[in-house]
Amino acid sequence: MSDQALTEQIGTFVRHHRVEQNKTQDTLALESGISRSTLSLLERGETVTVATLIQVLRMLDRLDIMDSFEIKETISPLDLVKKQKVNRQRVRLKSKGTEKKEEQIDW
Repeated sequence: MSDQALTEQIGTFVRHHRVEQNKTQDTLALESGISRSTLSLLERGETVTVATLIQVLRMLDRLDIMDSFEIKETISPLDLVKKQKVNRQRVRLKSKGTEKKEEQIDW
């Protein structure tokens, strides 16, 4: 997808959710702290700042789409096994038989 197509898709997304929430451009712009003309630019797929987009998404209660940008650490199965080996999981006590053998040996 081209950059222009992506910005148009974002604009369509914003417009759809604004209309769905029965908000005018003036209302959403005022709530977002931006001008109506900036919101109009966003909805038409023109270039706006990321901060502007975040403000508008926040007012539309759609910041959940930002979750796609979250980096989730993945651990390979082999690394997971190695990590579990490092962490001791149980304590082994000396058996009583071993202690007796040591006591019986007189040198």
